[in-house]
Amino acid sequence: MSRGGRRLAAVALAAGLLLGTVPAVAAPGPPDAPEYWFDTWQIPRLWSQGARGQGIRIAEIDTGVNAALPELRGRVLAGTDFGRSGDGRTDRQQDEFGHGTAMASIMVGRPGTLGITGIAPDARVLPIAVPLSGTSDASSDDHLGAAIRWAADHGADVISMSLGGRRDPSSDSEPCAADEQAAVFYALRKGAVVLAAAGNRGKGDNAVEEPGVCLGVVAVGATDRSGEHAPFSSRHPYVAFTAPGVNVPSLSRVAGLAYAGNGTSQATAIASAVVALVWSKHPKLTGQQVIARVLATLDGRRSKPDPAYGWGQLDGYRAVTATVPAGAPNPIYAAAAPFAARANAFAKAARVKPPAPAAKQIGSTGEFRIGSSPRLLVPRVLGALAVALAGLLALIALAVVALLRRRPAEPPVPPTPAGPRVQVDDDGVQWHAIIERTAPE
Repeated sequence: MSRGGRRLAAVALAAGLLLGTVPAVAAPGPPDAPEYWFDTWQIPRLWSQGARGQGIRIAEIDTGVNAALPELRGRVLAGTDFGRSGDGRTDRQQDEFGHGTAMASIMVGRPGTLGITGIAPDARVLPIAVPLSGTSDASSDDHLGAAIRWAADHGADVISMSLGGRRDPSSDSEPCAADEQAAVFYALRKGAVVLAAAGNRGKGDNAVEEPGVCLGVVAVGATDRSGEHAPFSSRHPYVAFTAPGVNVPSLSRVAGLAYAGNGTSQATAIASAVVALVWSKHPKLTGQQVIARVLATLDGRRSKPDPAYGWGQLDGYRAVTATVPAGAPNPIYAAAAPFAARANAFAKAARVKPPAPAAKQIGSTGEFRIGSSPRLLVPRVLGALAVALAGLLALIALAVVALLRRRPAEPPVPPTPAGPRVQVDDDGVQWHAIIERTAPE
């Protein structure tokens, strides 16, 4: 796959909703594209209960963010730009939609243009610009693996990726690129949680997309206002859950403009902001426990993931307020754990320093004197040589007998697969399977 072709998982529907007077409605946003999840999840009530995203840093790996917009000013930290020199606070997308800016507004924007409001207003966005398709600095290498590591090394609690790149079984040996999988494991080890779009190929080839397919990543699909699965949202065994992704309003990178759009990008941004709310209300939880809480409180929770809905639909209110056992299961982390442990072991071994070389100068071990050499061929020496020779001949004879009795060696046992194996289901979907070795028949 050409990484320069990685897609942004959002579709802008309306070209520049004009700024005007917003009628008084319960949910914020324009009247023809309200942020309906504010009502469904009682977001203002969660805010009043102390869940505002405070103390949570969301690393947004995207096209960059126009941090100069009034609605985002003061809520976007200095990040980095892997396409050009910069700190990520410039949106590099050539289209006015401004994908990175749009996702940031969904997460942390303050009310302004058309009343569009972020879910986690006290969280902070750490923008990491990568040269994606459609940006002014698009490149054949989008540096996604390096971007994930940079986020983990710079204090990210949540790593949000509203993007995806198609994986082709005919040319890609693994569903997830090796450097990206290693980076995800690294981020998990550092305590971050990683979310990514499931993809917008539901009506097309439904191809697997990374980084959503990577082990340990929370892949988010999209639903509409009624909770129905969006036709464009990709269907895969690795989908974790769904979130609102239809007719979602967001800010443009151009001041005073807004768009309404569909996509698993929007669903991922909403889910990332909900994770920030959960973590700000329960700051002592680990990343694994935060995701376990989100999974335990899904609407329509399933015992097995559905290719369209995953384990269920995100319920922001219950994720924050429900009573969830500390040891609640987290199947996403459980599936990644054996592979992450192996990767971590190799990484640790690579960091071990070789032993220091021995000192060149060796101290004295005793004294010696030069004198005349002793005679070797004396009777006692000759007798000892004869005894040694007889013993050697006896050992040789025993070895020959043992060699004649030895059976052919058993064939070597094939090694247990060391990493994720590619599986292809009846629909042609490529996915990870965890292989357990069985006893020989």
